[in-house]
Amino acid sequence: MKIDPISVTELNKYIKEKFDDDEMLNTVYVKGEISNFKNHYTGHMYFTLKDENSLIKCVMFKSSAMHLSFMPKDGMKVLILGTVSVFERDGVYQIYCKAMQEDGLGSLYKEFEQLKAKLAKEGLFDEEHKKAIPFMPKCIGVLTSNTGAVIRDIINVSTRRNPNVYIKLLPVPVQGEGACIKIAEAIKTVNENKLADVIIVARGGGSLEDLWQFNEEIVARAIYESEIPVISAVGHETDFTIADFVADLRAPTPSAAAELVVPNVNDIIIKLESYNNRFRQALKKKIEIMKLRYEKCMNSRVFKEPLQNINERYILLDSKMKSMINSMNNIYKDKKNTAMSLISKLDALSPLKTLTRGYTIIEKNGNILKSVEQIEKEDEIDICFVDGKAKAKIV
Repeated sequence: MKIDPISVTELNKYIKEKFDDDEMLNTVYVKGEISNFKNHYTGHMYFTLKDENSLIKCVMFKSSAMHLSFMPKDGMKVLILGTVSVFERDGVYQIYCKAMQEDGLGSLYKEFEQLKAKLAKEGLFDEEHKKAIPFMPKCIGVLTSNTGAVIRDIINVSTRRNPNVYIKLLPVPVQGEGACIKIAEAIKTVNENKLADVIIVARGGGSLEDLWQFNEEIVARAIYESEIPVISAVGHETDFTIADFVADLRAPTPSAAAELVVPNVNDIIIKLESYNNRFRQALKKKIEIMKLRYEKCMNSRVFKEPLQNINERYILLDSKMKSMINSMNNIYKDKKNTAMSLISKLDALSPLKTLTRGYTIIEKNGNILKSVEQIEKEDEIDICFVDGKAKAKIV
């Protein structure tokens, strides 16, 4: 008996019809924990619902999501009402959610929030403890798996931006039990041996469980105690870990971390050329200004007739000297006239003037006699004439 093959599309269509015909799958009420949540820019929500043993993909379209009173996130326990059907193109069955309500937080999410609050209280997230990322590091230490796309992306982006940058890979497990210890030990090793200028701790995206090793306290404290700046590039842009909060810089993806830490050499060259041109223009303008100042100075009368200024000062000095002499002469004349006037007045009052008119002055013992009562018989007196003295005796 010959069986004709059917296409993949026909098979998926058949399976979808079986799902749609099952009344139990048309309305399901499921509880579980959200993981790997993505809020698409279109408004649709994509996530995984899981319990201890299994998981199932879910989608909630914008028309249903807009009625939610809360924003779903990883680790949240929820109750979902929806329909199980097959996405025919990919052959994947999933829950198409119509309604959702909170049913508490998952244990991992609670542990995450508790540790985050504890470390925040201790100050491990404070900006004052953040170290500056080197502008152009010579060596970058990358802590990630030695297999996978993460290290290839970092190498490709870094070498494209700067072919001379040196990337030193320290392979560490990025998930699974004990990975956190290896990551912390690798950070300490880089610091103790000064192996790099900056450290990138990286891994690809994943669920909360996949990223959990970067939520361990031992990793957070190793990053905080690192003397070398640490960049956290764990998961996708919407994923946040404790390592992101304590690191000196958080990059949304490993590729973005490489872009942040490795400057584009071409951009730097362009900037340096711009600075060089600006310097040349500034220097050229400075030379032109100095040249104009030089020409102005050389055309100045000071340089053309250097003695002119001195001669003018001589003329001014002569004028000042002449003015000073005239002032002194005028003062002398005024003082002389005043003196002559006083001499004339004094001469008019002088007793010698009186003697020239025939009068004499009688002195006794050097005292001028003004009354006859001042003399007695036999007194010797001096008679002062205009041209000398004569002695006499009272009889």
